[in-house]
Amino acid sequence: MTTQTSAQELVRRVGAHLELDVQGPAVLALQVAVAHGPRRVQEHLEVRVDGAPADGVQELDSPTGGRTHLLQVQRGRVVVDYRAVVAGPAAPGPPPAPGAQELLEATRPSRYVDSDRLGALAAAETGDAGGLELARAVTAWVGRRLAYVPGSSRPTDAASDTLLAGQGVCRDYAHLVAGILRARDVPARVTAVYAPGLSPMDFHAVAEAWVEGAWHVLDATALAPRSSLVRIATGRDTADTAFLTTTGPVALLGQEVTAVVEPALPLDDGWSPVHLG
Repeated sequence: MTTQTSAQELVRRVGAHLELDVQGPAVLALQVAVAHGPRRVQEHLEVRVDGAPADGVQELDSPTGGRTHLLQVQRGRVVVDYRAVVAGPAAPGPPPAPGAQELLEATRPSRYVDSDRLGALAAAETGDAGGLELARAVTAWVGRRLAYVPGSSRPTDAASDTLLAGQGVCRDYAHLVAGILRARDVPARVTAVYAPGLSPMDFHAVAEAWVEGAWHVLDATALAPRSSLVRIATGRDTADTAFLTTTGPVALLGQEVTAVVEPALPLDDGWSPVHLG
């Protein structure tokens, strides 16, 4: 990998291809589009049902910049194709400060970030650290504590389950990082991203912590350089950031994610402050 300076411009080319089998009336909520932000974006989204363009695709904006594409399907084979070219600096400045309500929600327990069960662990493992030092310490501790094992976790696992299992995938790492931080009263959230450099390629999840006046990206997996990441959706946990949420009889037949960066992947020391913008 080649080192990039924070001022150097990077071009990310990202995309997702999904194939779904809808056996009856269903509602599909897709979160595959790049979130609103400071970078320049050229994008294209196509949704087809049995080969014909889908009618009535509605775009919904979230307070944190993410976009959900909502559609109703009676029955058929649904194919989703999304692609985007995202240009901007390797490390943009921090996004606008969140409101008091957003910060309050980011300190509360949630479905997969059960921080109320992690208080004793947080006190024992983080000591008197605070601010960015605390965020880094928690990220490093989770990276040492867990083994990255694809397929090892269940969709219903919360942060405390991951802690007991000692293994998981990116979503589990992000939930545990956020859970320990919330147990220390640090606002923390989970973000779905496109991650150039990730292998094998897939959607990726990281944590963000509000410390020292900014949201800092924390990735205990260290599987992709943080400054190459592209935000998709942000929320309390992956219940808010899933690439696909459905009601009705829907089967995911296949998915393919692409994410590359030009001119080269940046190096990441794992400690320097990084903001997704």
